[in-house]
Amino acid sequence: MATRKPKVIVTRKLPDAVETRMRELFDTELNVTDEPMTRKQLLEAAGRCDVLSPTITDKIDAAFLEKVGERLKLIANFGAGVDHIDVAAANAKGIIVTNTPGVLTDDTADLTLTLLMATLRRVIEGANAVQSGEFTGWAPTWMLGRRVTGKRIGIIGMGRIGAAVARRAKAFGMQIHYHNRKPASSRVAEELEATYWDSLDQMLARVDIVTVHAPATPATFHLLSARRLKLLQPHAIVINTARGSIIDEAALTELLATKAIAGAGLDVFEEEPRINPKLLRLSNAVLLPHMGSATVEARVDMGEKVIINIKTWMDGHRPPDRVLPQML
Repeated sequence: MATRKPKVIVTRKLPDAVETRMRELFDTELNVTDEPMTRKQLLEAAGRCDVLSPTITDKIDAAFLEKVGERLKLIANFGAGVDHIDVAAANAKGIIVTNTPGVLTDDTADLTLTLLMATLRRVIEGANAVQSGEFTGWAPTWMLGRRVTGKRIGIIGMGRIGAAVARRAKAFGMQIHYHNRKPASSRVAEELEATYWDSLDQMLARVDIVTVHAPATPATFHLLSARRLKLLQPHAIVINTARGSIIDEAALTELLATKAIAGAGLDVFEEEPRINPKLLRLSNAVLLPHMGSATVEARVDMGEKVIINIKTWMDGHRPPDRVLPQML
């Protein structure tokens, strides 16, 4: 007799190859319109499935989980970040939470360097000048940016992505500085010739570029506060491909507007998808629509991890990418 396939509900459109494989393995319900579910729709879905596969656009907090029935056993998140899920509340209710770590590392690191280069060299400003007809010919002092080679880059969070950024930055001739909860291994530190700062304040005052690669947790909320942002040198730039809540966006916008710092490259925002209108008007801010993992390869790999986590759970084993409260 065939084993009953678990009911899986996917909240957003995933790559075709992933959706097809999920349909083969599980009793899968897809979101063919790709419209984000309302809270009511999400709650209804969670009440009639064994496995919910949400994304960052789905807020699954403690109040939501209190209303979920007993059927839901696994939240197989499509994404590495789980700040939209109350993992502790899910764990207390006996619901396993998994994510998709590791597969986004290179893509996010690549985009970080893209934002860094675009911000330092004023690439978007230059492209806009050409499109608008402002470009009338080469001039010695027009559209001057900053050289990348020789700059000191300060990396906040030396995990997989932070280390990948550091390797790329070193290849561009940058000097690597970083702040982390603890120093990187001696092997990594030696490979990167990296300088560790246990004081974030001291590092910020000394680097030319700050790039954020920490998870969004209560401890990292506004880690780059107004006070800390004011420690940056006037020529410094800020890059964020992690989570918008880690930076005080209003304070950053004010510093950019007054030219107290030189620029920012942001792929994430504090009230995403809403973006501060003042930030949108700034020529020294390079803004992208949360596309750090937006490669075909990354999104397929993410889907494959979701499938592995569900299949492992279905077979009665511990999913390889289970997230526990103490890990956050």
